[in-house]
Amino acid sequence: MGSILKKRIYLSPPHMSGMEKEFIARAFDENWVAPLGPNVDAFEQELANYVKTKAAVALSSGTAAIHLALRLLNVGRGDSVFCSTLTFVASANPILYQGAKPVFIDSEPESWNMSKEALKKAFLDAKKKNKLPKAVIVVNLYGQSADMDEILNICSEFYVPVIEDAAESLGATYKGRASGTLGKFGIYSFNGNKIITTSGGGMLVSDDEEAIARARFLAAQARDRALHYQHSKMGYNYRMSNILAGIGRAQLRVLEDRINARRTVFNRYVEAFSDVEGFEFMPEAHYGRATRWLTALTVDENLCGISAADIINALADENIEARPVWKPMHAQPLFEECDYYPHQEDFSVSDYLFKKGLCLPSGSNLTKEDQNRVIECIKNLVAKVKS
Repeated sequence: MGSILKKRIYLSPPHMSGMEKEFIARAFDENWVAPLGPNVDAFEQELANYVKTKAAVALSSGTAAIHLALRLLNVGRGDSVFCSTLTFVASANPILYQGAKPVFIDSEPESWNMSKEALKKAFLDAKKKNKLPKAVIVVNLYGQSADMDEILNICSEFYVPVIEDAAESLGATYKGRASGTLGKFGIYSFNGNKIITTSGGGMLVSDDEEAIARARFLAAQARDRALHYQHSKMGYNYRMSNILAGIGRAQLRVLEDRINARRTVFNRYVEAFSDVEGFEFMPEAHYGRATRWLTALTVDENLCGISAADIINALADENIEARPVWKPMHAQPLFEECDYYPHQEDFSVSDYLFKKGLCLPSGSNLTKEDQNRVIECIKNLVAKVKS
Protein backbone atom coordinates (compact mmCIF):
# COMPACT_ATOMS: atom_id res chain seq x y z
CA MET A 1 0.00 0.00 0.00
CA GLY A 2 1.43 3.39 -0.96
CA SER A 3 2.24 5.89 1.76
CA ILE A 4 -0.34 8.28 0.28
CA LEU A 5 -3.06 5.99 1.66
CA LYS A 6 -1.57 5.73 5.12
CA LYS A 7 -3.07 7.79 7.93
CA ARG A 8 -1.21 11.07 8.48
CA ILE A 9 0.59 11.35 11.81
CA TYR A 10 1.20 14.96 12.80
CA LEU A 11 3.98 16.41 14.91
CA SER A 12 1.74 18.12 17.47
CA PRO A 13 -1.93 18.40 16.49
CA PRO A 14 -4.69 20.10 18.52
CA HIS A 15 -6.37 17.89 21.12
CA MET A 16 -9.89 18.94 22.02
CA SER A 17 -11.39 17.94 25.38
CA GLY A 18 -15.05 18.03 24.36
CA MET A 19 -15.83 20.80 26.85
CA GLU A 20 -15.00 23.53 24.33
CA LYS A 21 -18.47 23.37 22.73
CA GLU A 22 -20.12 24.31 26.02
CA PHE A 23 -18.13 27.53 26.36
CA ILE A 24 -18.57 28.40 22.68
CA ALA A 25 -22.32 27.71 22.82
CA ARG A 26 -22.67 29.96 25.86
CA ALA A 27 -20.90 32.75 23.97
CA PHE A 28 -23.31 32.34 21.05
CA ASP A 29 -26.35 32.19 23.33
CA GLU A 30 -25.27 35.43 25.01
CA ASN A 31 -24.22 36.95 21.66
CA TRP A 32 -20.67 37.52 22.97
CA VAL A 33 -18.96 36.65 19.67
CA ALA A 34 -17.06 39.92 19.26
CA PRO A 35 -13.66 40.53 20.86
CA LEU A 36 -13.72 40.62 24.66
CA GLY A 37 -16.46 39.30 26.92
CA PRO A 38 -16.97 36.99 29.91
CA ASN A 39 -14.81 34.16 28.55
CA VAL A 40 -11.86 36.53 28.05
CA ASP A 41 -12.12 37.86 31.61
CA ALA A 42 -12.46 34.35 33.05
CA PHE A 43 -9.64 32.88 30.94
CA GLU A 44 -7.27 35.59 32.12
CA GLN A 45 -8.16 34.96 35.76
CA GLU A 46 -8.06 31.18 35.46
CA LEU A 47 -4.66 31.13 33.77
CA ALA A 48 -3.28 33.63 36.29
CA ASN A 49 -4.52 31.35 39.07
CA TYR A 50 -2.96 28.28 37.44
CA VAL A 51 0.52 29.81 37.11
CA LYS A 52 0.12 31.83 40.34
CA THR A 53 0.75 35.28 38.91
CA LYS A 54 -1.10 38.44 39.85
CA ALA A 55 -2.32 39.56 36.43
CA ALA A 56 -2.78 38.34 32.86
CA VAL A 57 -4.09 39.75 29.59
CA ALA A 58 -5.37 37.53 26.77
CA LEU A 59 -4.04 38.45 23.33
CA SER A 60 -4.20 37.42 19.69
CA SER A 61 -0.81 35.64 19.80
CA GLY A 62 2.29 34.97 21.85
CA THR A 63 4.14 37.26 19.43
CA ALA A 64 1.80 40.10 20.38
CA ALA A 65 2.58 39.40 24.04
CA ILE A 66 6.33 39.72 23.44
CA HIS A 67 5.77 42.92 21.46
CA LEU A 68 3.73 44.48 24.26
CA ALA A 69 6.31 43.43 26.86
CA LEU A 70 9.03 45.21 24.86
CA ARG A 71 6.81 48.27 24.50
CA LEU A 72 6.14 48.32 28.26
CA LEU A 73 9.91 48.22 28.86
CA ASN A 74 10.35 51.22 26.53
CA VAL A 75 12.50 49.31 24.06
CA GLY A 76 12.97 51.55 21.03
CA ARG A 77 15.07 52.51 18.07
CA GLY A 78 18.78 52.12 18.69
CA ASP A 79 18.34 49.83 21.69
CA SER A 80 19.59 46.25 21.86
CA VAL A 81 17.84 43.19 23.31
CA PHE A 82 19.57 39.93 24.21
CA CYS A 83 17.56 36.93 22.97
CA SER A 84 17.93 33.14 22.92
CA THR A 85 19.12 32.05 19.50
CA LEU A 86 17.59 28.55 19.52
CA THR A 87 13.96 29.47 19.00
CA PHE A 88 11.26 30.26 16.47
CA VAL A 89 11.53 33.64 14.72
CA ALA A 90 8.50 34.97 16.65
CA SER A 91 10.73 35.38 19.71
CA ALA A 92 12.97 37.85 17.88
CA ASN A 93 10.75 39.62 15.33
CA PRO A 94 9.09 41.92 17.93
CA ILE A 95 12.55 43.34 18.69
CA LEU A 96 12.62 44.53 15.08
CA TYR A 97 9.07 45.91 15.40
CA GLN A 98 10.42 48.31 18.01
CA GLY A 99 13.37 49.35 15.84
CA ALA A 100 15.82 47.66 18.22
CA LYS A 101 18.56 45.15 17.40
CA PRO A 102 18.75 41.58 18.70
CA VAL A 103 21.94 40.11 20.15
CA PHE A 104 21.71 36.33 20.15
CA ILE A 105 22.75 34.09 23.04
CA ASP A 106 23.60 30.40 22.64
CA SER A 107 22.13 27.40 24.45
CA GLU A 108 23.75 25.19 27.08
CA PRO A 109 23.91 21.37 26.81
CA GLU A 110 22.18 20.72 30.16
CA SER A 111 18.78 22.14 29.19
CA TRP A 112 19.14 23.31 25.55
CA ASN A 113 18.10 26.73 26.89
CA MET A 114 20.02 29.98 27.32
CA SER A 115 23.69 29.57 28.24
CA LYS A 116 24.67 31.46 31.40
CA GLU A 117 28.28 31.56 30.21
CA ALA A 118 27.36 33.14 26.87
CA LEU A 119 24.97 35.56 28.57
CA LYS A 120 27.62 36.72 31.03
CA LYS A 121 30.14 37.29 28.23
CA ALA A 122 27.58 39.29 26.24
CA PHE A 123 26.90 41.50 29.26
CA LEU A 124 30.59 42.09 29.95
CA ASP A 125 31.17 43.10 26.33
CA ALA A 126 28.12 45.36 26.40
CA LYS A 127 29.34 47.04 29.57
CA LYS A 128 32.74 47.72 27.99
CA LYS A 129 30.97 49.35 25.04
CA ASN A 130 28.68 51.26 27.41
CA LYS A 131 25.75 49.72 25.52
CA LEU A 132 23.78 47.49 27.90
CA PRO A 133 20.65 45.84 26.51
CA LYS A 134 17.21 47.23 27.34
CA ALA A 135 15.86 43.72 28.01
CA VAL A 136 16.68 40.00 27.81
CA ILE A 137 14.27 37.51 26.18
CA VAL A 138 14.81 34.01 27.58
CA VAL A 139 13.10 31.23 25.61
CA ASN A 140 12.00 28.07 27.42
CA LEU A 141 12.45 25.49 24.70
CA TYR A 142 10.32 22.43 23.90
CA GLY A 143 8.49 22.48 27.23
CA GLN A 144 11.40 23.07 29.62
CA SER A 145 12.42 26.09 31.69
CA ALA A 146 15.81 27.71 31.41
CA ASP A 147 17.95 27.94 34.57
CA MET A 148 16.19 31.11 35.63
CA ASP A 149 17.87 31.81 38.99
CA GLU A 150 21.30 31.98 37.36
CA ILE A 151 20.02 34.05 34.45
CA LEU A 152 18.10 36.45 36.70
CA ASN A 153 21.15 36.91 38.91
CA ILE A 154 23.26 37.93 35.91
CA CYS A 155 20.58 40.28 34.57
CA SER A 156 19.93 41.89 37.97
CA GLU A 157 23.66 42.58 38.31
CA PHE A 158 23.28 44.87 35.29
CA TYR A 159 19.73 46.07 36.17
CA VAL A 160 18.23 44.62 32.99
CA PRO A 161 14.68 43.16 33.04
CA VAL A 162 13.84 39.69 31.74
CA ILE A 163 10.99 38.66 29.45
CA GLU A 164 10.33 34.94 29.77
CA ASP A 165 9.15 33.46 26.48
CA ALA A 166 7.25 30.45 27.77
CA ALA A 167 5.31 29.95 24.51
CA GLU A 168 6.42 26.29 24.45
CA SER A 169 6.49 25.64 28.20
CA LEU A 170 3.08 26.28 29.77
CA GLY A 171 2.81 23.74 32.60
CA ALA A 172 6.56 23.32 33.08
CA THR A 173 8.05 24.20 36.46
CA TYR A 174 11.27 25.69 37.80
CA LYS A 175 12.03 24.89 41.45
CA GLY A 176 8.31 24.59 42.12
CA ARG A 177 7.32 27.78 40.29
CA ALA A 178 5.49 27.97 36.99
CA SER A 179 7.54 28.55 33.86
CA GLY A 180 6.79 32.06 32.62
CA THR A 181 6.43 33.66 36.06
CA LEU A 182 10.03 34.31 37.04
CA GLY A 183 10.87 37.26 34.82
CA LYS A 184 9.37 40.76 34.78
CA PHE A 185 6.96 39.53 32.10
CA GLY A 186 6.02 36.06 30.90
CA ILE A 187 4.33 35.06 27.67
CA TYR A 188 2.38 31.98 26.59
CA SER A 189 1.19 30.84 23.18
CA PHE A 190 -2.03 28.97 22.36
CA ASN A 191 -1.20 28.33 18.72
CA GLY A 192 -2.68 25.17 17.20
CA ASN A 193 0.43 23.09 17.86
CA LYS A 194 0.89 24.04 21.52
CA ILE A 195 0.12 21.86 24.55
CA ILE A 196 -3.25 23.61 24.85
CA THR A 197 -4.72 25.75 22.09
CA THR A 198 -7.28 28.44 21.36
CA SER A 199 -6.53 27.87 17.63
CA GLY A 200 -4.51 31.09 17.82
CA GLY A 201 -3.80 33.31 20.77
CA GLY A 202 -1.46 34.19 23.59
CA MET A 203 -1.21 35.60 27.10
CA LEU A 204 1.00 38.17 28.78
CA VAL A 205 1.46 37.69 32.54
CA SER A 206 3.18 39.61 35.31
CA ASP A 207 3.03 40.39 39.01
CA ASP A 208 3.07 44.04 37.96
CA GLU A 209 -0.68 44.65 37.77
CA GLU A 210 -0.27 48.24 36.62
CA ALA A 211 1.90 47.13 33.68
CA ILE A 212 -0.68 44.52 32.63
CA ALA A 213 -3.38 47.21 32.79
CA ARG A 214 -1.26 49.31 30.40
CA ALA A 215 -0.84 46.28 28.12
CA ARG A 216 -4.61 45.79 28.09
CA PHE A 217 -5.03 49.46 27.06
CA LEU A 218 -2.41 49.25 24.29
CA ALA A 219 -3.83 45.95 22.99
CA ALA A 220 -7.26 47.55 22.45
CA GLN A 221 -6.02 50.31 20.10
CA ALA A 222 -5.06 52.55 23.05
CA ARG A 223 -8.44 54.25 23.11
CA ASP A 224 -8.62 57.07 25.65
CA ARG A 225 -11.51 57.37 28.07
CA ALA A 226 -13.80 59.68 26.14
CA LEU A 227 -17.29 59.57 24.64
CA HIS A 228 -15.79 59.93 21.17
CA TYR A 229 -12.90 57.94 19.71
CA GLN A 230 -9.77 59.63 21.01
CA HIS A 231 -6.21 58.31 20.91
CA SER A 232 -3.14 59.83 22.52
CA LYS A 233 -0.83 56.83 22.09
CA MET A 234 -0.24 54.29 19.35
CA GLY A 235 -2.04 51.03 20.09
CA TYR A 236 -2.63 47.64 18.51
CA ASN A 237 -5.48 45.30 17.65
CA TYR A 238 -4.14 42.52 19.86
CA ARG A 239 -7.05 41.37 22.04
CA MET A 240 -8.38 37.80 22.06
CA SER A 241 -11.97 37.09 21.03
CA ASN A 242 -14.57 35.78 23.46
CA ILE A 243 -15.05 32.65 21.30
CA LEU A 244 -11.35 31.70 21.35
CA ALA A 245 -11.09 32.42 25.07
CA GLY A 246 -13.91 29.93 25.61
CA ILE A 247 -11.85 27.26 23.85
CA GLY A 248 -8.91 28.20 26.07
CA ARG A 249 -10.95 27.85 29.27
CA ALA A 250 -11.90 24.30 28.35
CA GLN A 251 -8.34 23.44 27.32
CA LEU A 252 -6.89 24.77 30.56
CA ARG A 253 -9.01 22.30 32.52
CA VAL A 254 -7.18 19.36 30.91
CA LEU A 255 -3.65 20.83 30.86
CA GLU A 256 -2.28 18.44 33.49
CA ASP A 257 -3.70 15.48 31.55
CA ARG A 258 -2.02 16.77 28.39
CA ILE A 259 1.33 17.12 30.18
CA ASN A 260 1.12 13.56 31.54
CA ALA A 261 0.20 12.23 28.08
CA ARG A 262 3.16 13.94 26.39
CA ARG A 263 5.57 12.77 29.05
CA THR A 264 4.27 9.23 28.48
CA VAL A 265 4.88 9.59 24.73
CA PHE A 266 8.43 10.78 25.46
CA ASN A 267 9.12 7.85 27.81
CA ARG A 268 7.91 5.35 25.21
CA TYR A 269 10.37 6.74 22.68
CA VAL A 270 13.22 6.62 25.20
CA GLU A 271 12.45 2.99 26.04
CA ALA A 272 12.05 1.99 22.39
CA PHE A 273 15.41 3.44 21.37
CA SER A 274 17.39 2.67 24.52
CA ASP A 275 19.52 0.17 22.60
CA VAL A 276 20.28 2.50 19.65
CA GLU A 277 23.76 3.93 19.97
CA GLY A 278 23.95 7.59 18.97
CA PHE A 279 20.42 8.65 19.99
CA GLU A 280 20.47 11.27 22.78
CA PHE A 281 17.17 12.70 24.00
CA MET A 282 16.81 16.27 25.26
CA PRO A 283 17.75 16.06 28.94
CA GLU A 284 15.36 17.04 31.70
CA ALA A 285 17.13 19.58 33.91
CA HIS A 286 17.34 18.75 37.61
CA TYR A 287 15.57 21.94 38.70
CA GLY A 288 12.06 21.31 37.41
CA ARG A 289 9.45 19.41 35.42
CA ALA A 290 9.51 19.47 31.63
CA THR A 291 6.20 19.00 29.84
CA ARG A 292 7.89 17.27 26.88
CA TRP A 293 5.76 19.41 24.58
CA LEU A 294 7.87 17.95 21.80
CA THR A 295 10.08 14.88 22.01
CA ALA A 296 13.43 16.15 20.78
CA LEU A 297 16.68 14.21 20.32
CA THR A 298 20.04 14.36 18.60
CA VAL A 299 21.36 11.69 16.25
CA ASP A 300 25.07 10.95 15.92
CA GLU A 301 25.54 9.63 12.40
CA ASN A 302 29.00 8.30 13.26
CA LEU A 303 27.53 5.96 15.88
CA CYS A 304 24.25 4.83 14.33
CA GLY A 305 24.89 5.28 10.61
CA ILE A 306 21.93 7.56 9.94
CA SER A 307 21.35 11.30 10.31
CA ALA A 308 18.46 13.33 11.67
CA ALA A 309 17.61 14.28 8.08
CA ASP A 310 17.51 10.58 7.09
CA ILE A 311 14.95 9.93 9.82
CA ILE A 312 12.81 12.94 8.87
CA ASN A 313 12.80 11.85 5.22
CA ALA A 314 12.02 8.22 6.03
CA LEU A 315 9.11 9.26 8.23
CA ALA A 316 7.84 11.64 5.52
CA ASP A 317 7.76 8.71 3.10
CA GLU A 318 5.39 7.01 5.56
CA ASN A 319 3.19 10.13 5.85
CA ILE A 320 4.57 10.93 9.31
CA GLU A 321 5.51 14.50 10.22
CA ALA A 322 8.83 15.15 11.98
CA ARG A 323 10.84 18.37 12.08
CA PRO A 324 14.43 19.51 12.55
CA VAL A 325 15.31 21.33 15.76
CA TRP A 326 14.90 25.11 15.33
CA LYS A 327 17.42 26.73 13.02
CA PRO A 328 19.22 29.25 15.27
CA MET A 329 18.32 32.89 14.79
CA HIS A 330 21.96 33.94 14.36
CA ALA A 331 22.10 31.67 11.28
CA GLN A 332 18.99 33.20 9.69
CA PRO A 333 19.48 35.58 6.71
CA LEU A 334 17.19 38.09 8.44
CA PHE A 335 19.64 38.46 11.32
CA GLU A 336 22.98 38.01 9.55
CA GLU A 337 24.27 41.36 10.81
CA CYS A 338 23.44 40.69 14.46
CA ASP A 339 25.98 39.74 17.12
CA TYR A 340 26.06 36.20 18.51
CA TYR A 341 27.62 34.74 21.66
CA PRO A 342 28.31 30.97 21.62
CA HIS A 343 28.37 28.80 24.74
CA GLN A 344 32.12 28.35 24.31
CA GLU A 345 34.49 30.18 22.01
CA ASP A 346 35.05 27.05 19.95
CA PHE A 347 31.64 25.38 20.33
CA SER A 348 28.14 26.60 19.44
CA VAL A 349 25.59 24.35 21.15
CA SER A 350 22.64 25.65 19.10
CA ASP A 351 24.41 24.99 15.78
CA TYR A 352 25.21 21.46 16.95
CA LEU A 353 21.57 20.84 17.98
CA PHE A 354 20.28 22.15 14.66
CA LYS A 355 22.68 19.94 12.71
CA LYS A 356 22.01 16.79 14.73
CA GLY A 357 18.53 17.30 16.18
CA LEU A 358 14.95 16.44 15.29
CA CYS A 359 11.50 16.42 16.88
CA LEU A 360 9.26 13.35 16.69
CA PRO A 361 5.43 13.22 16.72
CA SER A 362 4.50 14.13 20.28
CA GLY A 363 0.78 14.88 20.42
CA SER A 364 -1.13 14.16 23.61
CA ASN A 365 -3.64 12.31 21.40
CA LEU A 366 -0.95 10.14 19.74
CA THR A 367 -2.14 6.54 20.07
CA LYS A 368 0.19 3.66 20.95
CA GLU A 369 -0.55 2.18 17.54
CA ASP A 370 0.51 5.37 15.75
CA GLN A 371 3.57 5.80 17.94
CA ASN A 372 4.56 2.22 17.17
CA ARG A 373 4.37 3.13 13.47
CA VAL A 374 6.87 5.92 14.08
CA ILE A 375 9.15 3.69 16.13
CA GLU A 376 9.00 0.83 13.63
CA CYS A 377 9.88 3.13 10.73
CA ILE A 378 12.98 4.43 12.53
CA LYS A 379 14.06 0.98 13.71
CA ASN A 380 13.74 -0.36 10.18
CA LEU A 381 15.95 2.48 8.97
CA VAL A 382 18.59 1.72 11.61
CA ALA A 383 18.47 -2.01 10.83
CA LYS A 384 18.78 -1.36 7.11
CA VAL A 385 22.00 0.59 7.63
CA LYS A 386 23.51 -2.03 9.92
CA SER A 387 22.65 -5.01 7.67
